[in-house]
Parts: sequence; structure tokens; C-alpha cells
Amino acid sequence: EPGPVTRIASANVYFRGDIADNPQAAEQREAVRQAFALRAGEPFTQADWSNAKTAALRALTARRYPAGHLYNSLADVDTTDHSVRLAIELDSGPPLTLEGVRIEGAERFDPAVVERLLRLSGVTPGSDYDLDRLQDAQQRLADSGYFESAHVSVDPGVDQTRAPVRVQLREARRQKLVLGIGGSTDSGARLSIEHTHHRVPGIGWRAVSKLQLEREDQQVSTDWSAPVDEQGWQWITSALAARQIDGFDTTTSQRLRLGQAQRSEALDRSFFLQFDRARSVNSLLRSLGTQRAEASLTANYAWTRRRFDSLPFPQRGWGLGVELGAGYTLVGERRPFGRTVGRWLGYWPLGDAPAPATAAVAPAASPALPTPPATPRWGRLALRAEAGAVWARADTPVPETQLFLTGGDATVRGYALRDIGVPQADGGVSPGRYLAVGSVEWQIPVWRDGQRTPWEAALFVDGGSVAEKVGDLKPRWGVGAGVRYNSPVGPLRLDLAYGVEPRTWRLHFNVGFTF
Repeated sequence: EPGPVTRIASANVYFRGDIADNPQAAEQREAVRQAFALRAGEPFTQADWSNAKTAALRALTARRYPAGHLYNSLADVDTTDHSVRLAIELDSGPPLTLEGVRIEGAERFDPAVVERLLRLSGVTPGSDYDLDRLQDAQQRLADSGYFESAHVSVDPGVDQTRAPVRVQLREARRQKLVLGIGGSTDSGARLSIEHTHHRVPGIGWRAVSKLQLEREDQQVSTDWSAPVDEQGWQWITSALAARQIDGFDTTTSQRLRLGQAQRSEALDRSFFLQFDRARSVNSLLRSLGTQRAEASLTANYAWTRRRFDSLPFPQRGWGLGVELGAGYTLVGERRPFGRTVGRWLGYWPLGDAPAPATAAVAPAASPALPTPPATPRWGRLALRAEAGAVWARADTPVPETQLFLTGGDATVRGYALRDIGVPQADGGVSPGRYLAVGSVEWQIPVWRDGQRTPWEAALFVDGGSVAEKVGDLKPRWGVGAGVRYNSPVGPLRLDLAYGVEPRTWRLHFNVGFTF
């Protein structure tokens, strides 16, 4: 006979050591109390009690006090009123300050780049130990492309108050050649050849050159980038030549870009000058002189903010991206025009996440990849929106590569790639000056014996439109269902969608998460 449920009467956190009286640790003391997520009136379970102690200790050791430990804990059960009074006492030990940097494995590339990336993450001599900053520095080094692996840690050793930062690196080869073969439901088979030179002789820039061949699209490109400066900015330049087929229209285009960019896990910014040239030919009307070419020069600014809880498998959070451009056309009479694009993606969890299994606290001085957040019982809603506009006089010859088309795996499912545009007399579509796209998707995890499997189901509704005038925007809808598999390379998505207007079914396959 189990009897009545025992409920929590009180739950308190006490501190010993430096954190108890240090005014600079007031915010961290409150963070520890918030992590100890047990509240009066809640039912008591041993699993919740263990998880709460683990979470409080993680909050203590993640910043300033990596040697902190659980000094005492008490669960005082009163069998007369079926209540329990909980208390833990945490001993922080002395605060740890970082001193110096030891870099191991930097031979081919300049160690100054490593030190610069550490400073951009806030890992500097004299600063307080912070696990989040160490992990950010480790991620920056891994994302730089110069290293096959990177590990950033501290070793307090004998002195518990000061410790050097240890950076262990395995450098990438100076040059790399990658051959790729793949395919998608939008573009068919794909063949690619990519060459990377991590340090071009004479200037020390990285150069990435790529040739990609698909059924409807072919392109060759080269992207060059300088090492980051003290503020995290780097010079960038690129060139692209492309050919794409949309129905009876074949568009050949060239693009040149020069500017600066600043990239991090949460925020990307860039500003650049861009030259575009595009020439479109309609195979049915070629004899009527329908060939046309346009060119433009624009100044652009791009900004992207990501606030997802985990990548590449987010459970909640949002991302927002904005692009602004202004310039002149270069063919015939020069005329000004402006271009803006905004996109947004948000995740809303549905239901509470099951309690995670109790795990031991990992050594705080050795950062690892963040633990993925627990999956809500009923999954999450994914809401996506995108809008774009080109502002110019009606007769301004804006290059088609600056205009909009939509439809396909990542936009409006149920339609072919770039199948939604401005209708033409030959039955095809051409790019338009205004774009609107929206999507609602319910992503439902698959559970087995109380454990989440790597599989998910999905139900979705997509809508999108392209027009020459805002008043002509009329959404074309796609509805369907799909399955997801969370693979080591990111989400694998397979969707069966019904295009409402063409009244046809289409199969869509896509890999990875990008924003």
C-alpha cells in the first residue's frame, strides 16, 4: 500500500566557500538556485531529487568555481504529514583565474590566429574561468577550417586559484580536394568537385573553389577569405558563374563580391559591394528576339541572428535574417533600385519533456559538446516565414538573379524547384519583384518504451507566392506529411506533399539544418 503522495514542503540551497560572500558571485548564486528546480507543493521523486542536485552543481562549476562540489545534502521526510524538506550545501572552493595560453599542434598555421579566436570568445589572461567561453572558443577553432579537431581546457594543477588555458589542435592539411556525388528530388543527380587552399602563398588567405553540376543548375565559384582581425571581421571576396534552366528559360549569370564579414555561432554580419549580370533566353521565343541581359552594382548589408537551444536539432528558439541592398542598373539608362529580404524560423515545444536519466557531472575543466535538450513529449511546431521586395520603377531592367522565384524542397513543398513565379504566356514562370512564403509544421517524435527514437513524423502546410505587384500576391498551397531521421550529419527529411493548384503529388528529400 503506497499511501498518499509525499510532497515537497521546502527546498533550500546553502553555500560555503568564496561564493557565499563574494558580491561578484551574486548572479551566479541566483543561477544555482534557479537550476535547483524543486518547488514547494510538487510531488517528491528520487529521480527529480537527483537531477536537481546535478543541475545545481553544474551551474556552480560552469563558471568561476570548477573545483566546486556538493558538500552536504538532506531529504528530511515527515511521515505524519507526508512531506519532505530538502536542502543542499555547495562548497565552491576558491575562484579560478585564467593565466597564459599553451598551444599544442600549431605548426603550419599562425598561432596568432588561435590566440585571436580565444580573445574573441573572452578567454583572456586574468579573466574568470567560464565553461561557456571555453566551449565557444573551441567551436570557433573548429569552425575556422584550419583544424581537423580542437580541444580547449584548463588544468588547475597544484594552484587552485590560477591555471593556464591548454589548446590542443590537430591541423588540417594545407590543401584539400573533395569529390562529391549526390542527388535531390528538386535537382536530380549532383556531381561536385571542391578544392580548398587554407593558406594561399603570398597573402595567407583561404581559397575555396567549387564546380557543381546538376540536372537544371551548373555553377563554378571561388570564395576567398582573410584571417579574422581583432574584432572578428575578415575580408571576403568571391566570384560565381552559373547557368540554370527553368522551364523554357535558360539564365546564365555572373556575380562578383567584395566586402567584410563577421561570423559566430549566434550572429553573422556582412557588408559588401556586388556586381551582377544575368542573361535570359527563352528557347520557344528565341527567334523573336527575347534574349535580354541586365547588370547592376549594389551595396549590401546582411544580418542573421540565431537563438536556438541546440543545433542541428533545435527543440525551441528562433532565427531571424535580414538582407538590405541598394544600387544602380548598368545596362541602358542607369536607374536606382533597392532590394530587401527577411526570413524567420521559430520552434515552439508542445508538452513537457520527460525527466532525463541521472548522469554524473563531467569535469568542468574539459569542455565537450553541449548536451542536446530533452525532447517535448508532443514534439514542436516549426513556423517559417520569408518575404522579399525589389523597389524600382516598372521599366527598370533589374537582373533576374536579383528577383524572386520559390517552390521546392526547402520552400513550398508540392511544387517543383522554382516553380512559383510570375505566369508567362508560354506556360512557364519568370522571376518577380515581390515574394511571400509561409509554413507551419508539426514535428512529432516517435517514442518506444518511454525512450525517444531518432525518428519523427511531420504534418505540414506550406504557402507561397511571387508577383510583380503586392496586390497580385496570391498564395499557392502545399500540404502533406513526412518522416524525419536524426542522423549524425543532421536531420534527414522525406516528405510527400500535395500541390493544391496543380493537383499533383511530389516527393521531397532534404538533408541538414541551415539558417
